[in-house]
Amino acid sequence: MKVRIEIDENMSEDEIVIRCAQPDERVLKMKRAAESAEGDPEIAFFKDAVQFYPPLDSILFFETGEHNLNAHTSDDVFQVKMKLFELEEILPRKFVRVSKSAIVNVKHIYSVERNITSASLISFAGTHKQLYVSRSYYKLLKLRLGERRFL
Repeated sequence: MKVRIEIDENMSEDEIVIRCAQPDERVLKMKRAAESAEGDPEIAFFKDAVQFYPPLDSILFFETGEHNLNAHTSDDVFQVKMKLFELEEILPRKFVRVSKSAIVNVKHIYSVERNITSASLISFAGTHKQLYVSRSYYKLLKLRLGERRFL
């Protein structure tokens, strides 16, 4: 494998390009490592009039409520002043969409109770909170759960 760095002072943003004949597991690991190297985005969380900045790893899932977006930790709930689709674009790969109204952190999933006829139930370690994954999003969740050790 060849590795090289090209310097172009005219570029406005850094770019990593991986060229390969066939994407194997080694290439996919490099891609995931490059994607996760940027770090977590800064997201403001609110509770009443107070603004919080908990670590993104402490978030179990994001879920839309009636008029707001909630971020759930194992023992608390915060509000986020963003739309779910905006959040989905900036979150790292350890977060995956599981329904039209929820994004989950796959690192915190303890179990998925599969139900073929309807939505499957996700349980989280160390808390009573649960979340449903719709059938149409289940395949993506299963894929990310398989990648969990690399995230």
